[in-house]
Amino acid sequence: MTSTEKLKSAFAQGLGLDGSTDFDHLAYGSTTGWDSVAHMALVAGIENTFDIMLSTEDVIDMSSFPKAKQIVAKYGIAFDA
Repeated sequence: MTSTEKLKSAFAQGLGLDGSTDFDHLAYGSTTGWDSVAHMALVAGIENTFDIMLSTEDVIDMSSFPKAKQIVAKYGIAFDA
């Protein structure tokens, strides 16, 4: 499983999404139910999936799926182009 697939899986589990979701356009506060409570579940899922601990700044800054990829990459996780 690629890092992108792992991140999509963490988003799907954390936000209760299915595989048909357009992850590249997924953003905080969108109609998917990504609110503050779901955000914390998402953060926990990402940390568990990649065995990392996100900084407070990164947790706050994570506002979309593409932004999450950038943030996770800062912790040494390689993503496909």
